[in-house]
Amino acid sequence: MKHYRNFDDAELDVQYNARATTPNVLDILKLYAEHSAQARAVVPCVLDVAYGDHPDETLDIFPAATPGAPVLFFVHGGYWRALNKSDSSNMAPAFTRAGATVVAINYSLAPGASLDTIVDQTRRALAWVHRHIGEHHGDARRIHVCGSSAGGHLVGMLLAKGWHAQYDVPQDVIAGAAPLSGLFDLTPIPFTHINAWMNLSADDARRNSPIFLLPERGCPLVVSYGETETAEFKRQTDDYLGAWREKGFPGEYVPMPGTNHFDIVLTLNDPASPLTQAIFRQMGLPRETP
Repeated sequence: MKHYRNFDDAELDVQYNARATTPNVLDILKLYAEHSAQARAVVPCVLDVAYGDHPDETLDIFPAATPGAPVLFFVHGGYWRALNKSDSSNMAPAFTRAGATVVAINYSLAPGASLDTIVDQTRRALAWVHRHIGEHHGDARRIHVCGSSAGGHLVGMLLAKGWHAQYDVPQDVIAGAAPLSGLFDLTPIPFTHINAWMNLSADDARRNSPIFLLPERGCPLVVSYGETETAEFKRQTDDYLGAWREKGFPGEYVPMPGTNHFDIVLTLNDPASPLTQAIFRQMGLPRETP
C-alpha cells in the first residue's frame, strides 16, 4: 500500500533508514564520544547543569573567554532514542576559539519519553539558556541553535510558532539556526520502522512537524546534509528551506561533499569547513580563527 509521496512501507523504510547509508556508522559514533571527551578536557566547561527537575534535563556549557559572546546551542541527534550531550560537544574548541559560548543539551530518549516530552525539554533548555547564559559570558540576544538529524528536527520545533509565551521567552529568542540533516515533516514516520520506538499517531506526527509550524518572523537559516544521504532526507531539508524562503526569511544551503548523515557533525570542529564558516558568519564570528 502506498502511503506518503507514493512510497509503500518498504520504500519508506529504505528512505528513512539513515544508518543503512553509512556502513561505518559505529566507528563515527565512537568518534562523537572521543572528540567530545577531548573537547571537555581542553576547553573550560561547566558540566551537568540542570535546566529542569528530571535527571536527563542537564546541559554542558563551554563559556567564551569574554562576556557578550554569541551562543551556539547544540541539540544532538540519534533518532530521538540514542546519544546524549556527552557525545555532542566536539565543536566546542573551534567555536570557543572563535569567540562563542557553546551549550550542549541533554533530553530524555524514546521510547521512555514521548516526542511531545522531548520537544518540551528542548524548549525548556532554551528558555533556561535565555535566562542564565549571561552568567557564562553568553549574550541572550544572540542565541543560535544547531542540531543534527533528530536534533535538526528539534531545532525546527524551536523555530516553530506558538510556544514562546508558555515558556516566557520572546518570539525572537533565536537569532539564527542551522538544522543539519533534519526531518521537518514527520507524517511518514508512523509508516516506518522508526515508529517501533516513537509510537507516533498521525496527529502526533503532524503536531510535531516544523514544516507546518513556520513562524511569523524568521531568523537567518543555514541548512546542510551529507552527500550520501537518501533522497527523502535531502528533500525534507530542501522543502523546509524553500518554505522558509517563501515566507521571506533568509536561508542558505551549504553543500558538504564527501560527508554522510553522521560525519557531517564532526566537521563543525573544523573552522575551515564550509558549514562551520557559514555558521560563523551567521553568528558574527571571525572567519579566520587564531
